[in-house]
Amino acid sequence: MVPLQEVRWHGRGGQGAWTASELLAKAAIHEGKYIQSFPEFGPERMGAPIRAFTRIGNEPIKLHCSIYHPQVAVVLDPTLLYTVPVTDGLPGDGALVVNSPEQPAKIRQGLDISQQEVWTVSATDIAVKILGRPITNTAMLGAVARATEIVSLRSLEKAVKERFPEKLAEKNVGVIEEAYEEARSG
Repeated sequence: MVPLQEVRWHGRGGQGAWTASELLAKAAIHEGKYIQSFPEFGPERMGAPIRAFTRIGNEPIKLHCSIYHPQVAVVLDPTLLYTVPVTDGLPGDGALVVNSPEQPAKIRQGLDISQQEVWTVSATDIAVKILGRPITNTAMLGAVARATEIVSLRSLEKAVKERFPEKLAEKNVGVIEEAYEEARSG
């Protein structure tokens, strides 16, 4: 792992982007890493575009600012793809992980990006099937784990089990595992 990994989450208020950021951070703590997790939103209402950030490092993190050049950008709501600059600052060797049933090549073409790795997963379908609700944050965690290996699946599952009541935790672990298996790159 590089000394500092930065992840920027794009979602809408109420979709769980900040919760996903926190769960990723907790998983990293289980692996002995240093972390930061924080949201960026104002008085927006539920449904408004928001961002959340996760930093994971091997040493204490002394930065206290937003993430402008993430190694990973995660899009929980596919309607944000072409309305919010989700790829701003994403380096050529970065990864874009998107909740979409589309093939990664179609997303790449639509955003006119050529270097970054693009991953897609039908997170909404997985969440509805297992949770009965279109809450995509844990599905996107599974896809991020597959795309980046930033944390292990086991550490993510442990973080989820600590956060949610037992029945809900087990369902979310199922969501993470299915999204991990179904995520595809291109």
